[in-house]
Amino acid sequence: MAATVVRYLRSVGSPTSASAEREPEPVDALPRPDLRAVGEDERAPVSPAEFRAVLGNFASGVTVITAPPGEDEIGPAGFACQSFASLSLDPPLVTFMVARTSTTWPRIARAGVFCVNILGAEQGPLCRSFAVSGADKFAGVSHTPAPVTGSPQLDAVPAWIDCRIQAVHTGGDHLIVVGRVVAMGAAGEGEPLLFHKGRFGRFSD
Repeated sequence: MAATVVRYLRSVGSPTSASAEREPEPVDALPRPDLRAVGEDERAPVSPAEFRAVLGNFASGVTVITAPPGEDEIGPAGFACQSFASLSLDPPLVTFMVARTSTTWPRIARAGVFCVNILGAEQGPLCRSFAVSGADKFAGVSHTPAPVTGSPQLDAVPAWIDCRIQAVHTGGDHLIVVGRVVAMGAAGEGEPLLFHKGRFGRFSD
């Protein structure tokens, strides 16, 4: 089993030992084999609309995942993401999910690193600007390089997490990206931006 895990990590360009300190290598944007979550004859009787409606009752925070530009790329990459979570304390790991059809994910995969920017309650417009496709998402957005990976750390976010890509797993029509935390920080103030039933919201007393 251990040998299988090591072979997989090597296949996606993730470190398996002390090599974690080396410069990250690009990972495969669409890992093989091309797995399906279930077979055609195993599908549950749930429509996509019902699935979204029910899961929409689960409130989540909102983030923007960013990565530095590649050699032949003009600017950095980024997209709005609500499917982010902490995964492990030792070692420090986080995870986010991205659609396999995403045009931004291959750029992040090539970079091998990313920064999670956790958005605050007033940053709904910023989130919307990163949720569009085919536009310059960073136009007018101030940011600085994250301290270890150089991924864009957006100004005025309540917290940020700088990561190297540790592993990528298939999950139906999405990919499950695991990142190893290499630096992080928080302003320690302000309310989070929440997403619930297709709308942004915030805590209220």
